[in-house]
Amino acid sequence: MMGGLWEFPGGKIEPGETVEECIQREIYEELGIFIEVGECLITIDHTYTHLRVTLTVHHCRLLKGIPQPLECDEVRWVTVDELEDFTFPEANSEIIAALKGVGEMRTVDG
Repeated sequence: MMGGLWEFPGGKIEPGETVEECIQREIYEELGIFIEVGECLITIDHTYTHLRVTLTVHHCRLLKGIPQPLECDEVRWVTVDELEDFTFPEANSEIIAALKGVGEMRTVDG
């Protein structure tokens, strides 16, 4: 239902996994890079007509590798201002607003 939209990399927490471990695993699986997970930027609870999601967003730092589109069609490094040029699922609007308060480079995949 949300095909063709851009999103920030991430995914579901596995049993016994912390949020930070999930982020590291998902980023490696989706982009093939190693990251350090920093402090939490924002947590969002959002209800779509067909599902409810909780998005926990952390600051991260690239440690090793070059992002590759392993589980998506394309990866882009963009500035916060450029995020408005991409169509995201509705729940991501709060993430983008929070990022605008930070002003650093971010990666998106689609």
